[in-house]
Amino acid sequence: MGTEILAIRVKRVISEVLGVPEYEVTDEAIFVEDLGADSLDIVELVMALEEEFDHDVPENSLADLRTVGDVVNYLTSHKDSL
Repeated sequence: MGTEILAIRVKRVISEVLGVPEYEVTDEAIFVEDLGADSLDIVELVMALEEEFDHDVPENSLADLRTVGDVVNYLTSHKDSL
């Protein structure tokens, strides 16, 4: 899967789970500050991404995934297992 397609899918999932317009879901958007996510939203988002990409996100990786771009980069670096 190409990085652009992966990014589009990630942004679509984030938009759906957080209930924000897709145009607000930019690579630089910070989940809590920019997209208004709380801790429950983050858990729901991780679960939705794991389901969408059939890939478990280890708990120790969550702290590093603060922005949309962080998630795209993480999944891109693990795309061989997607």
